[in-house]
Amino acid sequence: MAKILQIESATSVCSVALAMDGLTLELEELDAPNVHASMLTVFIDKIMQKAGWAYTDLDAIAVSQGPGSYTGLRIGVSTAKGLAFALDIPLIAIDTLKLMAHGFKQANKLATGLICPMIDARRMEVFTTLYDQDLSQIQEVSAMIIDETSFDVFLAIQPIYFIGTGAHKCARHILHDSAHFVSGNFNSAANMSLLAYEAFQLKEFVDVAYFEPFYLKDFVFTPSKKKLL
Repeated sequence: MAKILQIESATSVCSVALAMDGLTLELEELDAPNVHASMLTVFIDKIMQKAGWAYTDLDAIAVSQGPGSYTGLRIGVSTAKGLAFALDIPLIAIDTLKLMAHGFKQANKLATGLICPMIDARRMEVFTTLYDQDLSQIQEVSAMIIDETSFDVFLAIQPIYFIGTGAHKCARHILHDSAHFVSGNFNSAANMSLLAYEAFQLKEFVDVAYFEPFYLKDFVFTPSKKKLL
């Protein structure tokens, strides 16, 4: 029996879940800007109390590893590492784009074609990749600038389902008949449950001391436009 605390903080969604043997038991999440620092540990305490679990009952911590928001990932991974270290339990890292694709697949079992999770990276850039229905990755993860020709080679062959925080802004540029834009929150910690359990069974753990998020791009500081007195 594997009891796993799951943390997803790669986007504006602050999401935590408790799962046992791949089944989600408790979930708390909020989609709002800049709430991870104030709400993440609050949500963790809340779901632990709702489940009636002590922290010592946990067998592992799973965390979304990125790509995504620099600040969100840093907060989520730091929290996960701190808990794993303090409790002396394994840390599992789940690819953020894969958990999004997995969430889509679970909710759309009859869909055929490719799955394209997208995380907004500002302007017309997105963090993205492509998965088939077996969740095999068929394109390298990249920070892609979207235009009218994006994914044309794949769209000429089969449908693509575009999901995630970066998908909506691409809909006005990717106009192919085989392009389907699906709304919904796919950055939920609940979407990690089966993936984290599989990793736990295979003992696919990361080093708590040295693990770092997959930021994909370096953090760029944007100075405030407000005039200093």
